[in-house]
Amino acid sequence: MPILLTRALPILLLIGSNILMTFAWYGHLKFKDKPMLAVILVSWGIAFFEYCLVIPANRWGSDVYSPAQLKGMQEVITLTVFVVFSTWYLGQKITLNHLIGFALIAAGAFFLFRAPIAAAA
Repeated sequence: MPILLTRALPILLLIGSNILMTFAWYGHLKFKDKPMLAVILVSWGIAFFEYCLVIPANRWGSDVYSPAQLKGMQEVITLTVFVVFSTWYLGQKITLNHLIGFALIAAGAFFLFRAPIAAAA
């Protein structure tokens, strides 16, 4: 498989899985009048398809990324998807405090891709 596809496919799968999981975790907030058991079952159904994407993303991604890098990517993707979902689907406003908090998490992920910093002696 070409190296570009080897590196990009896990990212694309993580994006897809995060879209599904965001709907599974937060989509039901627009349906508060529905019975809890119904929304749990629908969420589980969505989560099944999310797992069908995230497991291959992590398995294939581990050929080119470390588990920590995969987790860092997943967190940044999750926050990006959440911001879009929250504003578009839930009609929520994203504040500067939200953006600063998300940026700090993204900064942490940035260091997962840097060369190791030597420990002080």
